[in-house]
Amino acid sequence: MEFALLHPDPDDASWLRPVAPSVALAQRLSPIEHEITQRRRLSIELAEAFEPFMTLSAQAPATTHSITVLEGIDRINAALDLATAQCTTEMLTVQPMRRRPEHTLAQGLERDRPLIERGCRIRTLYQHTARYSPETLAYVAQFASGKVEYRTIDELVERLIICDETVAFIPTRDDGTVALELRHPGMVRYLIKVFEFMWGRAVPLSTGAPYETDTDGITEIQHSIAKLLVEGHVDEAIARRLGMNVRTCRAHIAKLATALGSGSRAQLGFLIAQSGILKPDHPMSRGEGHP
Repeated sequence: MEFALLHPDPDDASWLRPVAPSVALAQRLSPIEHEITQRRRLSIELAEAFEPFMTLSAQAPATTHSITVLEGIDRINAALDLATAQCTTEMLTVQPMRRRPEHTLAQGLERDRPLIERGCRIRTLYQHTARYSPETLAYVAQFASGKVEYRTIDELVERLIICDETVAFIPTRDDGTVALELRHPGMVRYLIKVFEFMWGRAVPLSTGAPYETDTDGITEIQHSIAKLLVEGHVDEAIARRLGMNVRTCRAHIAKLATALGSGSRAQLGFLIAQSGILKPDHPMSRGEGHP
């Protein structure tokens, strides 16, 4: 009965009739063969759908990936070392201010020195607070060369490294343990435009400190803080974006409040808006506060 070799007699239910083994076998195999046929058809359809992508992957360069996820400090450093070793023309870097351990600075020196010796150009963007970092200034002093330029700007978003307009590195986690290696030409070109936009608004590190006061008694850094305060950012976020510690940030906020005659945090926001220091025609907004 399990193999359908017997079936009930249609004329007498108390009797069972035998079924030819070949017929019973055919009945059992039929659904299996149908499923096999369906699977074969599906495999052909999948092969046809993937065939254009297989053709693309076979084109040179076969080993280049547009986006590579780099997990772990060791793997990130290995990828940076390789890109730096292959760099022949120019390296662009954006370095937001964070406390950099001594061994990290030593790694940077070891990585950058061969670049300069090969005649590569290096352009680096820091925040204005880098001007008061002994570690950063000592690092910069190691490369007194016309092909190495450093500029500062009030605010930077995140770290960025671009080599020879071919590969870029950006972090994906705040702790720096995961990064993306980008080799898609469109992505790299876009990041270069972002860098050039910031570079054009930055101040050479060799000039005086861009913290001089304007006619309202407001320094440029306080102008930057005022903008972020009006946008609703808390002290910790402002400090992080401007590359300073929270204590220094709060000291600047206190000086800004004194300059505007504010007695409270809520009143400060109102006075900032009323003062007009954030208007496009204000000297600080136009960048005239730079020396």
